[in-house]
Amino acid sequence: MEKFTDEQIHDYLGQLDGWEYVDGAIETTFEFKDFKEAFSVMTRIAFECEAQGHHPDWSNVYKTVNIRLSTHDANGVTEKDFELARSIEEIVESE
Repeated sequence: MEKFTDEQIHDYLGQLDGWEYVDGAIETTFEFKDFKEAFSVMTRIAFECEAQGHHPDWSNVYKTVNIRLSTHDANGVTEKDFELARSIEEIVESE
């Protein structure tokens, strides 16, 4: 998988709401109504990550989930990150 240029990353970010390019990765934060909802969504995202064979750096504190995506093998952001970001968006929007 080929690493994207900064210009490609910024173009792709225009297709996502609330994601930013920070220190070599794309990242976002979601806030849910409570811990149970946050954890439920994280579980659904985890299954999608396994299906895609691509895993985020993420954290959860109470009702907040922080997600950071980069492709370690490419040492930067690739199409895989944007594919997963779009899937994450679909999961969150379906809640």
